[in-house]
Amino acid sequence: MTTLGILHPGSMGAAVAAQARLCGAEVLWCPDGRSASTKERAERYGLTPVRGLSEMTEQADMILSLCPPAAAEEVARAVAACSYARIYVDGNAVAPAAMANISAILRRSGSTVVDASVIGSPPSESKSPRLYLSGPAEALSAVVQLFAGSAVQARPLSGGIGQASALKLSYSSYQKASRALAAVAYALASDHGVEAELLDLAQGRTTSYLAETAYFPKVAARSWRWGPEMKEAAHALEEAGLPSNLADAAAVVMGRWTGLKDTSPDLALVIEELHTGPHCGPT
Repeated sequence: MTTLGILHPGSMGAAVAAQARLCGAEVLWCPDGRSASTKERAERYGLTPVRGLSEMTEQADMILSLCPPAAAEEVARAVAACSYARIYVDGNAVAPAAMANISAILRRSGSTVVDASVIGSPPSESKSPRLYLSGPAEALSAVVQLFAGSAVQARPLSGGIGQASALKLSYSSYQKASRALAAVAYALASDHGVEAELLDLAQGRTTSYLAETAYFPKVAARSWRWGPEMKEAAHALEEAGLPSNLADAAAVVMGRWTGLKDTSPDLALVIEELHTGPHCGPT
């Protein structure tokens, strides 16, 4: 039986870890400093608590990091400080250069590093996200085996560390930024009383995000995490010599929604916050 350590069981991390557990793995987690909601999720999914990170690194065959991107390197350093020398899977939305730094930190402790990215909603009976993987072939096979037959579709990529991160941020730079852009467009139309006409135009294209106004509140509630991800997407674009303005701008837009973290706002409040929320950059 594989023993997996999860850092940390948020809504995505807990659901992914639960799929590994359903496939026969024991899943460890560290309760210290975690919120009540995180503890509730861990208990609901049957995760095994450990006294601290050092205990996890002693017991885990594999550690999966799924945390806000700004914390990814700090988490990696903490694991490396415990002299962890088995498989470390970084599933965070970080730029390829950041992933290379994380890999270098962990290789010094003897870890085998896998670059990973989760694309899609948390796994469930009705949802099956893809877990893209890049890095050493033997380690990729171990991760694929861990999730075999589960709702997590593990898909190896060729090309080594950085490929999974690049794919994640390539997708995010369009998918998440376009959601924010649609909300801003709707807000402008709403200011001038032409939102119905705008939606009529948008609904002529059935794939347009502009028609999905019910999704804007979900974007706003998640923007505390999506905003930093857009910054990482901007870094990835800059590394490739491409314009990063839209990703940076999306982060600024999402910064106006930071006060709506983990809430369930209605559409009117979301639009109001676009006008009056915190200014997190140049306007």
